[in-house]
Amino acid sequence: MPSISEKGHRMPASPIRKLVPYAEAAKKRGTHVIHLNIGQPDIKTPKVALDAVRNHDIEVLAYSMTEGSETYRQKIAAYYAKNDIKVSSDDIIVTTGGSEALSFAMGTIMDADDEIIIPEPFYANYNGFATASGVKVVPIVSNIENNFALPPIADFEKLISPKTKAILICNPGNPTGYLYSKSEIQQLAALVKKHNLFLVADEVYREFTYEGREHYSILQEAGLEEHAIVVDSVSKRYSMCGARIGCLVSRNKDVVKTALKFAQARLSPPTFAQIASEAALETPQEYFDNVINEYVERRNILISELQKLDGVKVAVPQGAFYCVVELPVSNADDFAQWLLEKFEMDGNTVMVAPAAGFYATKGLGENQIRIAYVLEKEQLVKAVQILGKALKAYNR
Repeated sequence: MPSISEKGHRMPASPIRKLVPYAEAAKKRGTHVIHLNIGQPDIKTPKVALDAVRNHDIEVLAYSMTEGSETYRQKIAAYYAKNDIKVSSDDIIVTTGGSEALSFAMGTIMDADDEIIIPEPFYANYNGFATASGVKVVPIVSNIENNFALPPIADFEKLISPKTKAILICNPGNPTGYLYSKSEIQQLAALVKKHNLFLVADEVYREFTYEGREHYSILQEAGLEEHAIVVDSVSKRYSMCGARIGCLVSRNKDVVKTALKFAQARLSPPTFAQIASEAALETPQEYFDNVINEYVERRNILISELQKLDGVKVAVPQGAFYCVVELPVSNADDFAQWLLEKFEMDGNTVMVAPAAGFYATKGLGENQIRIAYVLEKEQLVKAVQILGKALKAYNR
């Protein structure tokens, strides 16, 4: 029979989704599964976004502009201006989710076998985007002991080679919830300018910062105009994961011009989703204030409950809505599958994301999981109780 490509064999399975068959089997047995594995907020999508689609009078659902509608891009630029980020609509390409923006970025700035340095653990699909682009991920380890802070710049320099084209960060971080400080961003800015590299920042969780901390975008840093590429998305900001609308933003004209060619190959982003996303920009600040207060409460109760469990170590997130948890087990993949296949408490079990898939370095994260605290507080408390009882019962 015809053979699958080597690239296809190398393409990693999602650590977030690979256990889905076991979860579905558990549900068929009558077990209620509490999903801690995926960052799908239960927060309601802003009504203004849904109403914009419901009330639209489109008669022909035509292609949109390849780069996204002009009015939407102008409003995105105005949104950035409110966040002290000065860009024009010409600096923005609307994409089918942040995922496509990342793929466009890699295709635009990197050739096969080029290298991109990424602090790990990182969003697992970065591995997939890199594999699809033929790009080599060069990981640099951050540690739970210091809350996954930026590794020393000297460690980055040791990894830079003639093949290095970029450094990629997620800020605030998925899966760690770490928020890079202005000082850390400035250190990275000095490094990429020194070595003539791109700095790519996935900033989709920009709104979600806690305890008075402020997000500092790479687009706010002077002197990075030719180096900075931002990936953004409406998915988490407005609880619109299903809209699949994101954008790539850069003041580097060559980057935008080249990324547009990749965008032309896929024709255009979806029209109705752009209409919803444009309307979502009118969401009042009160919405975000309430959402952030809710996530702070969820984070606090989750961390408090986890810290009660023997042998469990957890990093305290400063943004986004994830945390990495170290468990007293040798293989979190096996434990996560066992939870779905063999364990329940009063008819309930939990689904977590094993963290090894968020690392590129083999052997790291094997006793860690990622938890997304996107559920109501009562569900989070119940989930940790189940997790604690499961850890006592698990003997592998």
